[in-house]
Amino acid sequence: MNSSFKIRQLIRYYKDLILISLTLLFLNCSSVKMTGSWRNESYQKYIPEKILIIGVTPNLTAQMIFEDKLANEFRLRGILASTSTLIFPERFIENKQSELQIQEEIDNLLDQEFDAILVTAVRGVDERQAYSEGYAKTDYYWRRFKGYYFVYQDIYYNPGYYEKYNVYHIESSLFHLNPLSGESSLVWVANFDMVDPQDLGSSVNDYVENMVKALEKEGILVSKGN
Repeated sequence: MNSSFKIRQLIRYYKDLILISLTLLFLNCSSVKMTGSWRNESYQKYIPEKILIIGVTPNLTAQMIFEDKLANEFRLRGILASTSTLIFPERFIENKQSELQIQEEIDNLLDQEFDAILVTAVRGVDERQAYSEGYAKTDYYWRRFKGYYFVYQDIYYNPGYYEKYNVYHIESSLFHLNPLSGESSLVWVANFDMVDPQDLGSSVNDYVENMVKALEKEGILVSKGN
């Protein structure tokens, strides 16, 4: 058995090993990642008492699942929470509103003693392209041209070597409602990337879990264990 054949066998072994490791990794990690956040210094110790959860999406099912899931996380921590699907009248969601009409709804929220709004919306979608076989080039043999080329030569011969996937850029913003002025002030905003969501339920769970962790880190939410 020559050395070239042994190297090919070793490369195949590492390819299989890495593919198994990547599969296990993706099964146990979130498809959501926070990419940035900002906190208003004037609200460093702010914790809402009664909050309205809003998910801006034309998919009513997704909106209801998301709002209910996130509102429940606030309730579990002793904060009164409701959803836009229950609070806003249908006309508010179904028709484009003027700034005056939006302010009227804010006034209604203040009358109901809401002191916060948390709104989430998709800001954009990017289509990206990746290798269909994501081999890590860290093995000793892959630092040589022969091993590297052996792995990646499929680019020439396999039309399905590249995979396209979508990345959704999502923004969540927390606003404080001032009962005296009737104005709203931005307390916290965070941006998240969600990679190619396929299952609605698991994607919502991933997003809510990541948002809750971010809110806990900021001290806006307390941990359920505390």
